[in-house]
Amino acid sequence: MRYAALSALIGLTLVASPAFGQTPGGDDKRVTAVRTDERPVLDGRLDEPLWQRAAVISDFHEVSPNEFEPPSESTRFYVIYGRDALYIGAELFDREPEQIVARVMRQGDFSEGEDGLSIILDTFDNGRSGYVFQLTPNAIRGDGLFRNVTDINWDWDSIWDAATLIHDKGWTAEFAIPFKTLSFNPQNETWGINFSRTIGRRNEEIGWVSHNRSQNPSNSGRLVGLTGMEQGLGLDVVVGARASRLTEYRTTDPDLSDDELEPTLDIFYKPDPSLTAALTLNTDFSGTTVDSRRLNLTRFSLFFPEQRKFFLQDNDIFEFGRIGGPRESGAVSQAFKETGRPFFSRRIGLGADGQAIDIDGGLKVTGRVGGWEYGVLNIVQDEYEALDSSNLFVGRVSRNVLAESTLGAILTSGNPTGNEDNTLVGVDFRYLNTRLANGKTVAGSLWYQESRTDGLDGDDAAAGFSLSAPNSEGWWGEMNYRRIEKNFNPALGFVSQTDVGNWFVKGGFRWRPQNSVFRLISSEAKLQRVDRLDGGFDRQIVSVDFISLENHSGDDANLFGTFYREDLSEPFEVADGVIIPPGSYSWDRFCTRGGSGQHRILRISGYLCGGGFYDGDGTTAGLNFTWRPNKHLKIETGYTLNDMELPYGAFRNTLYSLRADIAFTATWSWENFAQYDNVSDSLGLNSIMRWIPVAGREFLLVLNRDFIDPDETRSFVSRTTELTAKFGYTFRF
Repeated sequence: MRYAALSALIGLTLVASPAFGQTPGGDDKRVTAVRTDERPVLDGRLDEPLWQRAAVISDFHEVSPNEFEPPSESTRFYVIYGRDALYIGAELFDREPEQIVARVMRQGDFSEGEDGLSIILDTFDNGRSGYVFQLTPNAIRGDGLFRNVTDINWDWDSIWDAATLIHDKGWTAEFAIPFKTLSFNPQNETWGINFSRTIGRRNEEIGWVSHNRSQNPSNSGRLVGLTGMEQGLGLDVVVGARASRLTEYRTTDPDLSDDELEPTLDIFYKPDPSLTAALTLNTDFSGTTVDSRRLNLTRFSLFFPEQRKFFLQDNDIFEFGRIGGPRESGAVSQAFKETGRPFFSRRIGLGADGQAIDIDGGLKVTGRVGGWEYGVLNIVQDEYEALDSSNLFVGRVSRNVLAESTLGAILTSGNPTGNEDNTLVGVDFRYLNTRLANGKTVAGSLWYQESRTDGLDGDDAAAGFSLSAPNSEGWWGEMNYRRIEKNFNPALGFVSQTDVGNWFVKGGFRWRPQNSVFRLISSEAKLQRVDRLDGGFDRQIVSVDFISLENHSGDDANLFGTFYREDLSEPFEVADGVIIPPGSYSWDRFCTRGGSGQHRILRISGYLCGGGFYDGDGTTAGLNFTWRPNKHLKIETGYTLNDMELPYGAFRNTLYSLRADIAFTATWSWENFAQYDNVSDSLGLNSIMRWIPVAGREFLLVLNRDFIDPDETRSFVSRTTELTAKFGYTFRF
C-alpha cells in the first residue's frame, strides 16, 4: 500500500508542475476600498450620501447558463468600510419587478429558486478559504464557510445584518458585516471578493468573476486598500439558559418526569483577527433541527451531517483529504463517500442509540497565519450508561503549497462511544488547479492514516487518493480509491466498512445547447466497487444516467439504470424477519426521476424504480410536494416506499413526512416537522417557536413528542414528551 501511495504522490506532483499550465495569481479584476467614518442606516434604500462615495462594481456577466454572455438585467454593487465593519449595497434592477421570486420569510430557510445575491470574502487572500453571505429580497440571511476550496458548509451561522426593499425598478439591499464576525490578517490590505446575483424565474446566475461556471475563493477579484480595521476586544459572550421537562409515559408503572434548569455559556475570543478561541460550558443543542429519517436497504449505516453550531464554527480547517463532498444522486450512498474520515464531530455528544450525551465543556482554537492553518478541539463528554466520561482531542495543521494546494496532518485522541483508549494520526495532500491553460479544473488528494485502539493489534491503517476534473461543460470525471484495513478504527471519525478496498469512478458529458428549450443535456456513468482485502469480492454498483434534461426554468428529468453485484458472506436481515442467505447475487434496476423548478409556487419532485432486488423483485418510489403560496407559509410533504418480494418473505417499508413552517415576520417563525415510518412504528413531532429579533439573539420554545404504534393499527400511544424553553444573548466587546 505504501508503494501505491508513493506512486500516487509522484503523479500528483507531476500534475502540479508548471508543464501542466498552472498560472499563479488570481483574476485581474480589483476594486479599491473606500473608507468612511459614518455608519449607514440599514433600511434597503441606498439614499444616504455616503453611498455616493462608495466604490462601484457594475461589470457583471452571466455565469449560468451561458458563461460570459451579457446578463438579462443590470446590477450594481457598492463597497465601503469603516473601522469595525464592511458595508455593501446593491441595486438589482428588474424590468418585471412583479416577477421577483420572494416566497421565503423565515430566517434559516433558503430556497435555491429565490431571487437573491451573494458576497464571497476571502479574507486571507489565499484562494483556499472564505465566507459566503447570501440575501433574498425579503432580507432572509444565509451564510456559509468554504471547505476544500469549492464546497460550502451552509450549516455555519454568524452575526451580521442586512435590509432590503422591493420597488418598481427591482430591489435594493444593504449589508453590514462586522469585522468581529470574520477572521483575517490585519497586516494584509487585500482581500479576495466576489459578487453574484440570482434571478429565480429564469434560473439565471450573474457574477463579477467566475471560472468554469463557478465562483469560489480560487477565482475571486480583489478588494485592495483595507487599513485600520478593528475588532474591539474580539470577544463574544453568549449567555443563555434552558428550562425543560421530559416526560416518559408508561403503560403500567407511573409516568416519569424529569425537570431541568441549566445556564449555558459560550465564549468566542479573537486575541488576533486571524485567531479564534471558542469555549462552551453546559453545551445545549435543543434548538437544532431533528434529522430527517431515511429508509435503509443496505448492510451499512447511514451518514447524517453535523448541525450543531459550536462544532460548525471554523470546521473547514478540520477537513481532511477531500473525503466527502456533496450528496450523490442514485445508488451511491453518502456513507460510502464519507468513509475513512478521521474526524466527524457528530460522533461527539451522541450515543450509539442516537440519544444525546451531555457535554460538560469544550475548547476550540483555530487560526490562519502566514500560510499555515491550524485547529485544536478539546471536549469533555459526560458519562452515559456504561460509558465513562471522556476527554476528546483533535489537532489539525496544514500548510499552503503551490498556488492552490495544501499539505497537512491530523491527530485525534479519545473515544466518545467506548471505554477503550484510541488515537489516530494522519497526513494528507490536497491538490487544486483551477487555472489550466484550457480553462478547465483539476483536483486531487493523497492521504494516509493509522489508528491505535486497545485490544486491536496491527492492520490498523487506511490510505487513499483521488483525482478529478470537475468541469461544468464537456467531458468531466472523477476517480478515487480507499484502502481501509480491518482494525482501522477512527473513534472520532467515520468509517462504514473495514477490511476493504473501495473504488469510485464516475464521468460523463455535459452539453449546453444554444437557442434550445433545454439549457443542459447530460449523460454520466458511475462505478462503485468494493473488494475485500483478503482477495474476495464484496459488491459492485454500476449506475448509468442514460439522459438528463433541464430546461431554462429549472425543471428537470432523467432516466437511469443501476446494475448490482454482491457477495454476501453472512446472512443479511434486510427487514424484520426477512433474511437473505449468504451467496452471490446480481440484479438490475431502472428508474426515472424528475422535478419542477424550485422557484414555482408548487414544486413537485419524485422518482420511480423497478426491477430486481437480490434474488427477488421490488419497487421503490418517492414523491415530494413543496407549496409556498406566499412568503408566510411553506408546506412540504414527503413519501418514500420500498416494496420488495423475495423468496424468503416480502416487506413494504413506508416513510411519511410533513413540514409546515409559518413565518409571522422575518424575525418570528413557527416550524413544525412530523415523521412516521413503519420500520420503527413511531411517529415523531418536532415543533419550534423561534424569535430572532436581531442576529445573535435567539429565543426558542421547543416541543418534541414521540408516539409508538405497538400493534401496527395506527393506534398511537405517547412514549415521550420534551418541552424546552431556551434563550441565548450575545454580548460583543
